[in-house]
Amino acid sequence: MTELAPSQRPAGADIRQNPARAAELDIGGMTCASCAMRVEKALAKVPGVTRASVNLATERARVESDVAIDPETLANAVRKAGYEATFPLKVDPAPVDTSHTAELAIGGMTCASCATRVEKALAKVPGVGSASVNLATETATVTLSDSTADTAALIAAVNKAGYEATRIAPPDAKPSADTGAQAAATPAERKRYEARRDLVAVLVCAVLTLPLVAPMVGEWLGVHAMLPPWVQFALASIVQFVFGARFYRAAYRAVRAGAGNMDLLVALGTSAAYGISVYELLGHPGDMMHLYFEASAVVITLVRFGKWLEARAKRQTTDAIRALNALRPDRARIRIGNDERDVPLAQVRVGTVVIVRPGERVPVDGAVLEGRTHIDESLITGESLPVPKQPADAVTAGSINGEGAIAVTTSAIGAETTLARIIRLVESAQAEKAPIQRLVDRVSEIFVPAILALAALTLVGWLIAGAGGETAILNAVAVLVIACPCALGLATPAAIMAGTGVAARHGVLIKDAEALETAHRVNIVAFDKTGTLTLGQPSVTAFEPIGDMGRDEALGLAAAVQRHSDHPLARAVVKAYEARQPAADAAPHSPAPNTSATRAVAGRGVEADVNGRTLALGSTRWLNELDIALPSEFSARARELEAAGNTVSWLMQRSPGKPAALALIAFGDTVKPTARAAIERLAQMGIKSVLITGDNHGSAASVAKALGIDEFHAEVLPDDKARVIRDLKIRCAGIVAMAGDGINDAPALAAADIGIAMATGTDVAMHAAGITLMRGDPALVADAIDISRKTWRKIQQNLFWAFVYNLIGIPLAAFGLLNPMLAGAAMAFSSVSVVTNALLLRTWRGAHRPSARAARRLPVEPDAELRAD
Repeated sequence: MTELAPSQRPAGADIRQNPARAAELDIGGMTCASCAMRVEKALAKVPGVTRASVNLATERARVESDVAIDPETLANAVRKAGYEATFPLKVDPAPVDTSHTAELAIGGMTCASCATRVEKALAKVPGVGSASVNLATETATVTLSDSTADTAALIAAVNKAGYEATRIAPPDAKPSADTGAQAAATPAERKRYEARRDLVAVLVCAVLTLPLVAPMVGEWLGVHAMLPPWVQFALASIVQFVFGARFYRAAYRAVRAGAGNMDLLVALGTSAAYGISVYELLGHPGDMMHLYFEASAVVITLVRFGKWLEARAKRQTTDAIRALNALRPDRARIRIGNDERDVPLAQVRVGTVVIVRPGERVPVDGAVLEGRTHIDESLITGESLPVPKQPADAVTAGSINGEGAIAVTTSAIGAETTLARIIRLVESAQAEKAPIQRLVDRVSEIFVPAILALAALTLVGWLIAGAGGETAILNAVAVLVIACPCALGLATPAAIMAGTGVAARHGVLIKDAEALETAHRVNIVAFDKTGTLTLGQPSVTAFEPIGDMGRDEALGLAAAVQRHSDHPLARAVVKAYEARQPAADAAPHSPAPNTSATRAVAGRGVEADVNGRTLALGSTRWLNELDIALPSEFSARARELEAAGNTVSWLMQRSPGKPAALALIAFGDTVKPTARAAIERLAQMGIKSVLITGDNHGSAASVAKALGIDEFHAEVLPDDKARVIRDLKIRCAGIVAMAGDGINDAPALAAADIGIAMATGTDVAMHAAGITLMRGDPALVADAIDISRKTWRKIQQNLFWAFVYNLIGIPLAAFGLLNPMLAGAAMAFSSVSVVTNALLLRTWRGAHRPSARAARRLPVEPDAELRAD
């Protein structure tokens, strides 16, 4: 008996799917990998926490627990460690009555205590049921339990507490007195404002620092012009204590928590250089003074500039999430009786009929009720061509309607839509920590204490060697400044964010960082057949008239007999007739002949009266019962087709006259047009493909031969698929991936090192898989492995550069070969180079898709002319 894999549990059994047992926090004040490590340790010490993961790039922590934990307990643990913690604003999956909630944009907050004070001020307003303030987004969400409370009272309470507040009005709201003189900025606008503010700070720093550096540059050119010492002191003091105040605040929090971080190194280093200069200025007035004000000012300017560049680059790694969030429409047009009404999306319920006009985004998940159109799903599935839609076809929220107006019956809204689940999956993958990051965490944990010890050793060593105190201190300062662990902390998450983001835009959803790290080592891919490599629906693979009747005439008679049947084989016959290439003198797509008295014959087939004669379409068994003789070549042909896995039926005439066979019809599952190219690309990547199917040997052999797969396993039961996967792992001693789409594939997906599920399949398969492909294209399997390999390569490159900066820079600084200014420049640009290198992944485009003409040339079935596209 096959062991039940953990991934076969219901989705709700996974703690990550249980919101009561998982929490996310926005963390403020982190500057390097050691900060992230300390936050993790602080959260892990909270009773009940089973796992805590902190992502420095996203500045977010994810906590999993085996019991319900008060969120404020987690936030307090983070604050006690010296950092800020707030909970990100979540969208309630249930519809919200907006008339009883209000959102405010809050200005002037700088830390978690500010957010707490604003919450308390709002909670005291009469009629307020609850108030929640998000420091990261600078917004407050207030639930009004009493209709007497108004927004003006809320704004007044915030202003009285010492902060600024403006109302965030609904999209359709008209300006009113309580919205303030100016509309509240959106989160994106606030982020842009913060970026401009930081850039202004950097520019002002540069303007104040330039007069300090210019004389030193002039000395190299033979120009002797120094600023008066007190002018240097004034300029450097402004830079040190105004624009460098953030380093002192962060260093204080770190020391209070009994730890060190990058800010502590910068604060100590610049303070030492500034302190020497002040000592020289006050202790040797009128003498030849050695001032180093320019060193401290340049370091602070360069570090702030590097942080601005880093933040700017980090924002680009979240482009995928922002692009997905931008797909969410704010409003929907619903049908009420014979009228249409434009309402906020929150008021739409499951079952509501939504009208989508040409060019609009579909606001909900649902099924087309009325109308025909083409839908652009490229930003959700990665499919470049619009997809035709007709009644009963599914549509996805966020996709763009084409040329026709449609009515959609809502099946999912809010957090339950496919788009919302995609966003959560990508966010989860970007927040996860790759196994390789554990090595980096162990290094960063001891990094800052080791650098402090090394700086002290440098100071003592130079003093013992007979150097002056100034030289010893400056060399120790250089060691402190260049030893920035930021690049180490950003190396892995920046690459993962960029890689998973670009993969999502191309229809590849990677569940977590561990799946991404495993996928890059895959050397065997096991494929399910039906629905993965084939379309999963029967089509006419061969149609051969018997006697003198023409192909079009015989096919028309077969379609006429099957016209009123809903059987899959009947639909395949009708589809083959409609897709035929008619003769030159025939009308294109002319209707099949009229029929009457259509009747099913149990276990045998269907018969009907067509133009005065009785025709039947059924099995070989029925053919034999009617005692119809066949030419020998057709008997042999039928055996050949059945051996290849096809189902053979016959078009027969029962009256008038003697019963006779009119045509042979073979049905088979059609191989997907891109399947062969996908297998060939995997082979070029050094990956072996294996076919595993429950179908008969002939069908499996036919598909394997058409696709160029050397090894296949036929007639495999669902539980045995997992056994075959385990055997492959042992026999081939490699990393095995399983690609499938059905419930019966879930055990194999869980047994493989990495499961790859088609989103066109079942939810069970997707829960068991580490990677989900948003469209049923086998070529995406190679794409998923390719982006995993490229992301892994970026992680390695980033870690290499992060270590190289320190391995080369620290010894140079310790031996006096690197002054503090150059050390500051190297430190500032180390993290920038790491994030920029990761952003190169955004240029990834995936594999070239074969053209429709090339796809039609694939040797899929004996009669390719009749194959359905």
